[in-house]
Amino acid sequence: QVQLVESGGGVVQAGGSLRLSCAASGRTFSTYTMGWFRQAPGKEREFVAAIKWSGGSTYFRDSVKARFTISRDNAKNTVDLQMNSLKPEDTAVYYCAADLQMGWGASLTSSRTYDYWGQGTQVTVSS
Repeated sequence: QVQLVESGGGVVQAGGSLRLSCAASGRTFSTYTMGWFRQAPGKEREFVAAIKWSGGSTYFRDSVKARFTISRDNAKNTVDLQMNSLKPEDTAVYYCAADLQMGWGASLTSSRTYDYWGQGTQVTVSS
């Protein structure tokens, strides 16, 4: 069983920054592919970013690629999402997710790939 707890959400003006953090339980965190997803009201959950178990590879959706970074600390069992130049369209509940199968391929952006999810943290960007 893996537990994921997100933190760092809040309200920020457009152009501002937030840093989300996800703390994970589990002895083998260093083998998990970690992802961030988001869900805005009335919309489907969508992929935001992912980082390989080693931290050596990352992947982002196009709309955040130049603004967001993802990092992990395998010694602390944490994964962070640094969000800069935030836009109102970034407003959503952000979820941390863990893939225990060490996947890194075409299914990376699918929510069905991930085995465990956090409870989510709200990010609101005001215009």
